[in-house]
Amino acid sequence: MLNIQLLLTGNELMSGDIVDSNSAMIAQSLAKLGLAVKRKVAVSDDITDLIDEITAISQKSDVLIVNGGLGPTVDDLTAEALAQVANVPITQHPQALTHITQWCEQRNFKLNAPNLKQTMLPDGCDIIANHLGSAVGFHMQLNGCDIYCTPGVPKELQLMLDRELIPSIENLLPEVSHHHVSRYQVFGIGESTLQKLVDEQIEDWPETVELGFRASMPLLELKLTSKSAQAKQDKADCFEKIKALLGDHLVAEITETPLTFGDHLQTLLRTQNKKITFAESCTGGMLASSMTRVAGSSAVFDGSFVSYANGQKEAMLGVNPETLAQHGAVSEQTVIEMANGALDRTNADIVVAVSGVAGPSGGTEDKPVGTVWLAWGTKSALQSVCLFIPANRYYFQHFVTAIGLDLARRLLLTSAEMPRYLIERQKS
Repeated sequence: MLNIQLLLTGNELMSGDIVDSNSAMIAQSLAKLGLAVKRKVAVSDDITDLIDEITAISQKSDVLIVNGGLGPTVDDLTAEALAQVANVPITQHPQALTHITQWCEQRNFKLNAPNLKQTMLPDGCDIIANHLGSAVGFHMQLNGCDIYCTPGVPKELQLMLDRELIPSIENLLPEVSHHHVSRYQVFGIGESTLQKLVDEQIEDWPETVELGFRASMPLLELKLTSKSAQAKQDKADCFEKIKALLGDHLVAEITETPLTFGDHLQTLLRTQNKKITFAESCTGGMLASSMTRVAGSSAVFDGSFVSYANGQKEAMLGVNPETLAQHGAVSEQTVIEMANGALDRTNADIVVAVSGVAGPSGGTEDKPVGTVWLAWGTKSALQSVCLFIPANRYYFQHFVTAIGLDLARRLLLTSAEMPRYLIERQKS
């Protein structure tokens, strides 16, 4: 097992202006190789502290990942600190110069002195490509330790981990490694419920397979880890049993970086050559945003409607004023008319409509805060349901959005299974 340590640098990190999410990202990426971070240290932008930590850590670890301090300003000191520890000069790296020159040209920026600072690196280091940002990463060996210097911008770091660092660190491992992790996305079953189902319905869970969870919103991550050749087959057997328990609550296997609900839904729509539309009230456009944040959404999504006020439900979607007067905005009749109105006004094949009481005020005795009606389906086959989700406004809107996307996913899968959230949350 490699001794891997992290060194995080930045005044904003130390002051709390920036929350450290990068170390978690690095740890999760290393876990794919069965590796773990043994120790992490965070320091401010101080050259002496950086030199002291790089010196000490490089003498007792196999891998050191330095995160931050690669920017164009005077407080970005990683390259200078590492050069001093290695006792080599700072020189302009030709690959780094080519990268920053092309980066500026692509954005019609003028190459300036701060940009050129990012090309001044420890002599003899190897470049780690940055496919998004201006600052390349770099790698060198010191005291028998492989040191990887990485950018602090999370998106840049994630891509660098996936494409550069993890493959490089994998090459440091023995040729034969039986450690293997499989990860899956699940929606509609919480980790405690899933653990209970496993305990009750899967007998003799093998000790060679580790079951783990990472709670997130909206998709729960389930992990199965094996650490031997035999355990890999045990893991495959365990997954088949869990798959039978999950049914269509199992959304997808994670092969690289986790995908969003929008990604999964777009894949199904593209495969079936269909389009979707939304008629939203309480979610305020979050359903549509879940689609458009994914590149290429125009192929499966022409547009939708955020009809928050009753007047807009009438004007935009053709909801009958008498329906609103008699049944209210949060009703089965209203969401069905919203759904039909959205289908009539677009070229979409399927629709999801939502109207609810997000709170914290606005609830009544028969429609308390947390009540939501959803309608989904096609012009010839619309379904509807009323759910009760008593939670704060943020959670309510995000959970309702996820449910709407999941109902559309299940519709495209022609799933006959009743999801647990419809059973547990259905309002009588």
